[in-house]
Amino acid sequence: MSQSGASRLAGSPPLPGGSLLALLAPETSPSPPSGTPSPGPPPALLEGDWEGREELRLRELEEARARAAQMEKTMRWWSDCTANWREKWSKVRAERNRAREEVRQLRHRLEALTKELASLRRDRPDERPPPRPPPQPSAGSPPADGAEGDAGPEQEPVRDVGAEVPQKAKELELMENILTSKQDESWEQRGPRASFSRQERSRLLWEDVSVMEEDATKVTALKLRLDESQKVLLKEREDKLALSKNIEKLEGELSQWKIKYEELNKNKQEVMKQLNILKEIHQDELGRISEDLEDELGARSSMDKKLAELRAEMERLQAENAAEWGRRERLETEKLNLERENKKLRAQIEDLEEVLARKRRQTASALDTDLKTIQAELFEKNKELADLKHIHTKLKKQYQEKMAELAHANRRVEQHEGEVKKLRLRVEELKKELAQAEDEV
Repeated sequence: MSQSGASRLAGSPPLPGGSLLALLAPETSPSPPSGTPSPGPPPALLEGDWEGREELRLRELEEARARAAQMEKTMRWWSDCTANWREKWSKVRAERNRAREEVRQLRHRLEALTKELASLRRDRPDERPPPRPPPQPSAGSPPADGAEGDAGPEQEPVRDVGAEVPQKAKELELMENILTSKQDESWEQRGPRASFSRQERSRLLWEDVSVMEEDATKVTALKLRLDESQKVLLKEREDKLALSKNIEKLEGELSQWKIKYEELNKNKQEVMKQLNILKEIHQDELGRISEDLEDELGARSSMDKKLAELRAEMERLQAENAAEWGRRERLETEKLNLERENKKLRAQIEDLEEVLARKRRQTASALDTDLKTIQAELFEKNKELADLKHIHTKLKKQYQEKMAELAHANRRVEQHEGEVKKLRLRVEELKKELAQAEDEV
């Protein structure tokens, strides 16, 4: 826009007088004789390009703002998802730690129960009196089973109820074998005592019965403990299955959250790429806007220079106008003086004519002589009057020329004032546009 204005200013025709206002004025037709200047092109046509560029920049800025808002929404959504994932993962981790602690406690309880069973098994052979070697078929297998039962819990804790059931069956068989072996021992001990009396046999029988009752009470107590341990193991197995299912479920959820986290990372990378692209576009936009602002500042500085030149020319024209007004006033005063002199001369001529008429009426003889003198004086006066009229016509012509020059100067001054007003309005519009552009930046 500044280049087009400069080309118009350079291509404008010079006005008479060689003033700078004529060079800075837009292209106009020559002023008519009436003195009314023709209007220049409308400013809307000159500013179309600037308005289109401003609308395009505003549209691009709105799009950039919309993209930035969308990216902020996606970043907030991503942060919310990560926060939810962290909360769920902390809950899952707490549940996993709780399950591990429960499993650890159950293992400690199971080890304590197995140790208690082992101690009971060890206490049971210690209370029993050393028997005779039992028969081979009935006593061969139980000690091996007992050794296996004692060695099992010490080597590894029981982890499955299915493996514990045959062990308990072996323990029951071991108890039955112990009871049968005791009965056999009691009947074998009766053999050499057959010759004893009936009282001794009844006493021995009561002793055997009491021993058998004690063994039966101990066996029932052991069975109750075994049932309780079996129930505890079944419950622990159910808890273990539930914990394993929960762990599998948590592992599945963890894998799903890992997949979602990877997708979120990919989306974050894409969003960061788009954000970098938008930043680059915004930087380019800012660069272009700064360049345009620099161009506008250059145009503004040139317009300020032109305004300063126009002001100087305006002051010079005002000084010339003041001088012209002074000359006009002087000419008017001279004209008034000449008119007064003409009136005086006319009055003198009338007086002389009256005197001449009286003198003619008074004396005819004196009239000739006086007439000649009066005619001579009249001729001189007429000659002076003709000279004064000639001078008056010259002064009148000069006055008309000065008035024409003054009217032309006034028209030029009015035209320059209109141009100065247009330039001021244009400068104010440019200032407003510059302020709007600075606000938008």
